[in-house]
This record gives sequence, structure tokens and C-alpha cells, in this order.
Amino acid sequence: MSIVKMKRLRLIGMRTEREALLRLLQHMGCVEIDELEDRQDNPDWAALSRPDTAALDQARQAKASVEAALKALKKYAPKQKGALLQGRPAITEKQLFDEGAYAGALADAQALNVLERNIAALQTQQNKLRAQRLSLEPWLELDVPLESASTAEVQVSFGAVPSSADLDAMEAALGAAGELFQVLRAGRDAELSYFVLVCHKSQAEACQEVLKEYGFTRSALRGWTGTAAENDRRLAQELSESQKELEQAMAGAAAYAPKKAALELCLDRAEQEIFRETARSRLLDSGSAFFLEGWVPAPEAPEIERALSGYACAWELEDPTPEEYPTVPVKLKNNVVTRSMNVITEMYSLPAYDGIDPNPLMFPFFVFFFGMMMADMAYGLLMVAGALVVLVRTKPKNPAFMEMILWCGISTFIWGAMTGGFFGDFIPQLLRVINPASTFEMPALFTPLTDTIAILLGSLVLGCIQVFTGMLISVVRKIQAGDFIDALFDEITWWIILAGVALAVLGLGSVGGVPVLVVAGFLMLAVGGTRNAKGFGKLTSLVGLVYNGVSGFFSDILSYLRLMALMLAGSVIAQVFNTLGAVFGNVIVFVLISMVGNALNLALNLLGCYVHDLRLQCLEYFNRFYKGGGRPFKPLNIDTNYVQIMKEEQ
Repeated sequence: MSIVKMKRLRLIGMRTEREALLRLLQHMGCVEIDELEDRQDNPDWAALSRPDTAALDQARQAKASVEAALKALKKYAPKQKGALLQGRPAITEKQLFDEGAYAGALADAQALNVLERNIAALQTQQNKLRAQRLSLEPWLELDVPLESASTAEVQVSFGAVPSSADLDAMEAALGAAGELFQVLRAGRDAELSYFVLVCHKSQAEACQEVLKEYGFTRSALRGWTGTAAENDRRLAQELSESQKELEQAMAGAAAYAPKKAALELCLDRAEQEIFRETARSRLLDSGSAFFLEGWVPAPEAPEIERALSGYACAWELEDPTPEEYPTVPVKLKNNVVTRSMNVITEMYSLPAYDGIDPNPLMFPFFVFFFGMMMADMAYGLLMVAGALVVLVRTKPKNPAFMEMILWCGISTFIWGAMTGGFFGDFIPQLLRVINPASTFEMPALFTPLTDTIAILLGSLVLGCIQVFTGMLISVVRKIQAGDFIDALFDEITWWIILAGVALAVLGLGSVGGVPVLVVAGFLMLAVGGTRNAKGFGKLTSLVGLVYNGVSGFFSDILSYLRLMALMLAGSVIAQVFNTLGAVFGNVIVFVLISMVGNALNLALNLLGCYVHDLRLQCLEYFNRFYKGGGRPFKPLNIDTNYVQIMKEEQ
């Protein structure tokens, strides 16, 4: 597999055909339209302008409206019981771009949003009414109009003192200050005691001095007419009516539940409008023509040319120059097997346009290593079954992750068959619970607990294979680029040194006790590795090369010990839970404890094996040959979230 070659597309067309051309390109889904650089300083381009963005703004508003409607529907509509892992419905492009259905769904979204605003307003009103009733609650026992105000002869004061205050003592103190007063007690709560003080104006100042000693604070009861009880009954009636309106509005919103699918389709349609209008905003217009620039995958260029031949436009397709490589979008050409590695490649970094597709080079190692670390038949079967169910039932838009789980599950099962693991030692333990005299053991080529050294050595060997593969890829790439000298002194020299060390360990390859290949390798390293240094810098460069080369190589190889460590850890954890379950001597208890423990072990292993496998690929493997930094190819296409589109010819 490889990186798809791209061609630069430049097109000039008639403005009258602009919308039709954009719809055609969106249907074909193989042209990425670039954001054009500002050419206003060039007199040849000064007359061109950007298209207006009114349609783009309208599409964004439509999307926001439908998203808000779906959010409201999720809040008020009853949850629908559907099939588990249900896939997206398949429709045609004609159905997606049906203007009548789109307009109808937008109208429903607007109506639903109006209901949502009414619901929010009613809820706000209810909160206000409840707060008002709460403020009146302390005065309900008081049969005095709340609008009662002071006169020329009488002062009326509504207020409260701390609940800890002695009201009887306060009234006695007021009586000592004068007899022309009356305290009308109201309710009390945990903090305050409420009352109304009515006194003659001549004694008002003396009464206020007494109240001040008891911590009196005035209560603001402006705007009320009638007693607190009368106002409370009125508020209760308004609250009841508001609740009925709220329930009706919520029921009205819930009634839109059957239109959820239409609203989701409308949201997908709005997204397509945004994609197309965003592409249109990247064009340049004159009074009668427009200019478009972008990228087309080379294999699809003939199809594009055939499609464009039906329009009054002129175009050119040309290969990018090396100077343009950093800006050329990257599309990987993968098959059903290697595309599962896109999950890793896209997360790490797409290869540069002039780089190499790492997916087919990484696939065998990643899947092999993952299965080795999991190494359990039952875990593998669960992974395969889960991936197949998701892929078949939901038909995900991007199946790469579940396909990766599928291939890794197959590898896990195979490794589990070699190590005899089925939920660890579940079957032998179960048979011993049923019959303590059972001596059954699962057949295995080797086991993690008894063949640890062999697995350790095997992990190191696998590490050497992958590291040497990365170095070989680097050599091939450099030779293809005409940099044989770099390949000779950067990788081949180290192969000679390592081969010489291996022969010396075996007692071979020496002349007069001198390891010839090792000496030759270091001589090559001294000459080639320091060829760009001068003077004393050659010595320091040589020391750095030797130290970094040896330590870097061996640290990379030692990283592959994680293959053994995770295999051993997963096996031990499974056996521990199985042993805990077997302690009780009851089959049901054993199965429950074992399954819970193995479920936790599977979850931990899925995450741990993925992360550690990912590290081996990205750090130990990719750094040997990989050139990243590519940007993804993003064509103008039909990309939906809620429905699947069946392609139609136009």
C-alpha cells in the first residue's frame, strides 16, 4: 500500500454554473478545495472578490436551530426503546437533499424551539412565584393589609428581630417607653421573628431605640395589596395555571418525538450545506466567472475530467512540485486489512507526502504483539465477537478501530491457544472445584509462568526483528533517494558492528584474537559518522555516536520486554481471581468471582496492551524511518452522522 499521488487542480468556470459544479464535486467527494491566498496585490487578480457568505450564515443558523431542537426533544420526549447497537438508516442523496423535507424539518425545529423558549419562560415565572410565596410565608398569620402605611399620627413598621430575642421582654421595654403602641406578631422561622409595630408618632423615636437594642430590621413589602394570605392564595392560583401551561408545553414538545429521525436527517443536510458553502467561500469571483484551486487524487483525475467536460469551464491538472510537498494533502491507499492501522497513524501523525505509508509495515507487528501480550483464547473470542457485532449491526462510519480490535482478537486467540489460556486457568480450576481429584491441564506449547526465560528471550528477538526492519526500511528509502552514503554510515555500519559482536560472542570472525567485523565497523563509524565534523569536533562527534548508538539501540531492544511483562501480568491476574473463586469450593461462587475478575483483567489488558503496543510502534519503530507531518486530505463530500448515503450517479 502507498500514499495516493495528488494532482493540483485549477479551474475557471462560469458563475451561472458555480452552484451546479459545487454540488457535482460534493457528490463525487474527491476534490479538496483550497483556501486561496490573498492575491489583491497582484493587478491581474485585483478585480476578483470573495463570494458573499449569506448562504453559509443561513446554513449555520439552520444547524444551530436543529441542534437546539434535538436537545429539547431529548429533554422532553420519552426515551424510545430500540434495538441495541442499531445502525444508521440508509437513504439516497435525493432523499438527503429533498428541499420539501428540509423546509418541513426546519419549520418543526423552529416550532420546537418556540416551545422550549415558552417552557423556559414558564419555569422562570414559576420560580418567581415560588420565591414570592416564600417571602410571604412569615406574614400569613397576620390579618393586616400589607400595603398599610404610616399616617400623620401613626407610624407602621413591618420588620423582624432575631428568633433568639424575647418578644415579651421587648414588648415590656416598649411599654416602659410609652403606652401608645401595639405589636402585632406574625410568624417566625429558624432565624427571625416577624411582627408589625404600630405606635403614635410622638413615641416613634423612643420605640425605635428599644427595637434597635433587640436587632430590629425592616422588611420590604412594597407592591403588595391585601393581606399576605390573600396574596398567597392568588399566587397559588397563578402557580397552578402556570403549571398547567407548562405541562401542555412539555407535552407539545414531547409530541415531536416521532419527528426525531426527520430532524436528525435535517441536521445532516444542514451540515452538507455548510460544507458546500464553506468551499464556495474559498473561491474567487469576477462578474461572470469564478476561480477554484485544490487537490485531486491522481487515480480519480480521469473521472473528474469526464465530469467537468459537461460544463463551460477550463481546468488544468498538474503534479505538485517538491517545494509544494509540505502543503500537499495526504490520503493513504489501504485495503480492508491495513486500514485498521489508520487509528494509530492518524493519532500519531500522518506521513509526509513524500514519506512512506506505515500501515502495511506496522500491521503485522502491532497485531502480533497485541495478541502476544493478551494471550488468552476467551479474551480473543470476546474481542472478535464484540467487533463483529458492532461492525455488522451498526456499520460505523469509520470502522478502523473495530477492525483493529477484530484482528487483534484473532491474534489474541491464536496466542491463547499456544499458551493454553482460557480466562487464565479457568477450565482446570473449574474441573478441580467439581472434582478435587482432577488433574486436567490445558494443552500448551509453553506457559507464561513456567517458560518465563524463553518468553523473555523471544521478546528480545522480536524487538531485534522490528528494529532491524525499521533500519532496513530506512536504508531502502535512502538508497531510493540517492543517499547511499547516509545509508552506509547511518545503518549499515551498525549492522556490521552488531554482526561482528554476535560472531565474537560465538567465538567466530576473529583473526589473531581481533574481531575483524567489529574493528571494521568502528573504523567505518569513525570515518563516516564524523565526516561532517572538523578538528576536535570529530572526536566528540565519534564519542557521541558510539554512546548514543549503543545506548539507544539496547534501550530500544529492552523496551520489548514489556511483551513478556504484560503476558505474564495478564496470566497471573486471571489465575489469582480463579484461585480466589476456587477457595469456596462452590461452582456458582467460583464462576461469579472468576468472571468478575476476568472482566476487570480484560478491561485492564485491552487498555494496557494497546498503550504499550502503541509505544513500541511510535517510539522504537517509527523513529527508524518514519517522516511525519502530513495533513489529511479533506475533500468536499457528503459526510453524515445520522444516516448512510447510498451513492447515486448524477
